[in-house]
Amino acid sequence: MIGRLHAVVLDCPDAGKLAEFYVELTGLRWADDDGYWVTLAGEDGHPRLCFQSVPDYQPPQWPDADFPQQAHLDIEVDDIREAEPAVLKLGATLLRGGGGRTSGFRVYADPAGHPFCLVWGQD
Repeated sequence: MIGRLHAVVLDCPDAGKLAEFYVELTGLRWADDDGYWVTLAGEDGHPRLCFQSVPDYQPPQWPDADFPQQAHLDIEVDDIREAEPAVLKLGATLLRGGGGRTSGFRVYADPAGHPFCLVWGQD
């Protein structure tokens, strides 16, 4: 095992509004909100469901592949210096423009091209 599921993240036009919907739907509690990113969590802090506001958001149109689903996984790791080479060896690809050495997250694509993040130092 390289890491633990940290969160499921949904892109959306308004993180706060979508989070309100999921609070009512799931009973998860408001854990964090910076105006761009909202985190909901269970009583013990897990599971975590996050919402990311995206400019010019285009919603998915199931099952139309021209408007695909927009979500990614955050995988929590203890040490990015160990985890990164391990996920690259599994077939992941580091994506540029997302995260970095000190940001607490890095963005990768799985072998089929789906984005996911390795996160560290997160609460």
